[in-house]
Amino acid sequence: MDVSTLRSICLGFPGAFEDFPFGPETSVFKVRSAVAGGSRQEAKMFALSTMDPDNWSVSLKCEPALAEQLRAANPEITGAWHMNKTHWNGVRLDGALPDDMIRDMVEDSYDLVVATLSRKQQEQLGWARLANHRATDKPANPSPRR
Repeated sequence: MDVSTLRSICLGFPGAFEDFPFGPETSVFKVRSAVAGGSRQEAKMFALSTMDPDNWSVSLKCEPALAEQLRAANPEITGAWHMNKTHWNGVRLDGALPDDMIRDMVEDSYDLVVATLSRKQQEQLGWARLANHRATDKPANPSPRR
């Protein structure tokens, strides 16, 4: 995966934008939704990358149990540097991992962050349908309680 592909994936999500709070060499991808009155809601980070082709990696939010599994199975995935290593993976982008896997990890990171937003913000991002679908999923034949 190259820099432009990662940038395109990250910016392809509703409400996503690129920010540079740590300087021009570090891209921080955040999500936010518009709120009533034209003001903006505080943005939340879902990906961070140095965009350095010589040492290229991305930090992505991940569910803790899955983070452990991914790290155990892939030497390219470690705890993210300067981040809470329980919830953030550092993913080396040296070509060893398939692009589809990286794309899925970026999407999971975005979803985890958007899931923390209010229902109104999720609706503004067009994400609420996913949250509502998950909340209403029920087994077809629930087993009786004993």
